[in-house]
Amino acid sequence: MGFDIHAAALVLVMALVTCLLRFLPFLFFQKSTPSYIVYLGKVLPAAIIGMLVIYCLKDVHIMAAPFGLPELLAVASVVALQRWKQNSLISILFGTILYMIIS
Repeated sequence: MGFDIHAAALVLVMALVTCLLRFLPFLFFQKSTPSYIVYLGKVLPAAIIGMLVIYCLKDVHIMAAPFGLPELLAVASVVALQRWKQNSLISILFGTILYMIIS
């Protein structure tokens, strides 16, 4: 398996664009951040996580075996770990690994 220059270039461009998009607000709002940007910074993370959860669970069939049990156990483990440890990385990682093992 050789080095793929095209794939490396694509990854580099995507990384640069991502960094640029992350840094642009700091360049535009150097003096003070507008209140609507602060509001969006508070509400968007929860909204995005909610949409991701809905997207991940949209194809669960509760009328056929295993009746959504793997998904339910994984979601419950994420919620329980998040309440206990308050660390999103650990919660999501453990829930993902648990789901991969039991499904």
